[in-house]
Amino acid sequence: MFMKTAVSIPDRVFESAEKLAARMGVSRSQLYAKALASLVEKHREDLITAELNQIYGPGGEDSSLGREATVLQIRSLPREKW
Repeated sequence: MFMKTAVSIPDRVFESAEKLAARMGVSRSQLYAKALASLVEKHREDLITAELNQIYGPGGEDSSLGREATVLQIRSLPREKW
């Protein structure tokens, strides 16, 4: 499913995008959709990082393993990894 929308962008950006779409062999719509999807994904990752920083950042939870869990983790590795 596709949603049709209209946006206003500076002439310089539009002209650069036209050239890029031609070089890539894709339509303007495909180029804009790909660029927007990339930006949305980047910010999704930033949001996840920010949420983890809230949990594990200064004053947050301690993410280190306890002694017993550390020993079990080390024992689960092949000897050549020790």
